Amino acid sequence: MLTISRELVDKIVAHARADHPDEACGIVAGPAGSDRPERFVPMENAERSPTFYRFDSMEQFRVWREMDDRDEVPVVIYHSHTATEAYPSRTDIGYASEPDAHYVLVSTASEEETPFRSFRIDDGVVTEEDVKIVEAYG
Repeated sequence: MLTISRELVDKIVAHARADHPDEACGIVAGPAGSDRPERFVPMENAERSPTFYRFDSMEQFRVWREMDDRDEVPVVIYHSHTATEAYPSRTDIGYASEPDAHYVLVSTASEEETPFRSFRIDDGVVTEEDVKIVEAYG
């Protein structure tokens, strides 16, 4: 189960809405070993595409080095789908390289709602997990 603060959910959704019609992407870092998303890190979609995302390699290198320096890991890796449901595509599954991360997908296909879903992706196997949104970590 992904436990995440309302503030972080709102930031992810706002980033997805702001980048629409292109896919938005980023991470939420947290202390290594904690499984607790804390630090929101929006990233640039190097593809600037409505159907595909890719982290800019230099930005990703910088962000991952910064996480190492802070003893953090990417607890959440998120991106948006702009015209389809919030479910990992074959491409998303193929690029998933962090088996311990929660892969969050939001869909901006509808202006009325923004579905927010979380998945584990390990060795090509996708498992949806429950999301528990909290006002603050206890």
